[in-house]
Amino acid sequence: MEQVLAVTEEEIKRYYELNRQKKAVEEEMTQLKKKFHALLDTSFGKQEKGEIQRGNYKLQRQIRTTTSYDDQGTIAKLAELNLREFIIEKEIPDTEKLESAIKLGLVEESDFAAVKKEKITQTIVVRETFNR
Repeated sequence: MEQVLAVTEEEIKRYYELNRQKKAVEEEMTQLKKKFHALLDTSFGKQEKGEIQRGNYKLQRQIRTTTSYDDQGTIAKLAELNLREFIIEKEIPDTEKLESAIKLGLVEESDFAAVKKEKITQTIVVRETFNR
């Protein structure tokens, strides 16, 4: 037997209210984080780890460092230094050109059906409306 799904106005209203509360909480947390970072910057230095305890609560700032290199600049420098073995040659499809060619009828879309991936994202949006 198939279950009939129904959504009530109260459920939609509850979702709307919870989403408003979530946004308010996130905004307050952002403001508190800014304040904490300012205090830790003053007490321990910018981008330095630190720890402050107040009563039963401990505030810690951890510092994580991620290293990355600008692809084009690094490749140019490696080529200049004759270090080509440090460069990976990578073939990637030009999907913009492929999509254009499909739209123009130069390439059959069916030829690429097995390798084409589409990402679909669903979003719920609830707004308050006023009936007059």
